[in-house]
Amino acid sequence: MTDLRIAIVGFGKIARDQHVGAIAATPGATLVAVASRNASLPDLPHFATIEDLLEKGPAIDAVSLCTPPQVRRGQAVAALAAGKHVMLEKPPGIGVAELDPLIAMAAGLKRTLFATWHSRYAPAVEPAREWLATRRILSVHINWKEDVRVWHPGQAWIWEPGGLGVFDPGINALSILTRILSKPVFVTAAELAFPANCQAPIAAKLLLADLDGLPVTAEFDFRQTGPQSWDISVETDRGQMTLSGGGRRMSIDGKEVAEAPDEEYRELYRRFVELSVTGASDVDLVPLRLVADAFLLGKRIIVEPFVD
Repeated sequence: MTDLRIAIVGFGKIARDQHVGAIAATPGATLVAVASRNASLPDLPHFATIEDLLEKGPAIDAVSLCTPPQVRRGQAVAALAAGKHVMLEKPPGIGVAELDPLIAMAAGLKRTLFATWHSRYAPAVEPAREWLATRRILSVHINWKEDVRVWHPGQAWIWEPGGLGVFDPGINALSILTRILSKPVFVTAAELAFPANCQAPIAAKLLLADLDGLPVTAEFDFRQTGPQSWDISVETDRGQMTLSGGGRRMSIDGKEVAEAPDEEYRELYRRFVELSVTGASDVDLVPLRLVADAFLLGKRIIVEPFVD
């Protein structure tokens, strides 16, 4: 079997920090080109747009779309039409319905469409899921707070319609939540804080539940300074389980029981290579649906303008 020849489209912070190294560390995957208006890698073919890449670039089998979500649908259509497998960074798009035609297109062409949720591949997520499977869950609380100036410097797109604002990281928590719980949850109420000069929220509070009434609360905030918080705490009939560090560490009643290095993106590419062998797709839209429902149900409050 030859390596899956991948081109990265959109070469910003996440592509540089995570995707390049993950591809290099994944057996069966090779990075062969970059398409980006503003950045490139030494010794690799570079193109300004995905159209130039597909028309003039080297032979590729797949593209990894790391561009802002507002433009991914069109890029995915171009790549699929050219017979390429497609990986979508999270969130997979700016709306739920726009993904359905892509799913159908990929299936018709027998090409892989992989909507990634990298936080699900954090090392403590599966141990947490297994631990919770044998217990009665009483409540869940998500505390997901980070400094936007540190993690998204100069990324104006995140404040535009479709950029999701604080839900760009917050959706990571929802992707973990929907993986570790055995029953589906839905949003019952939300409060969204919008800076006066932005089209996306800087903070949010959500109430969720399942059909049995399980109380789930979530707090997201882009204004956190000092220590950053990416935690999910679950009260059960046999102790409290906490996932911290974005799913990297797991503790039971305050005692750490699982921790491992961050290899989330390596696992994403391992999965992408696996899917591409048969052209199967993996597109779970549940976390995006929860965010969409938060916007539908959310009470909007205006807060002070945001200046990067």
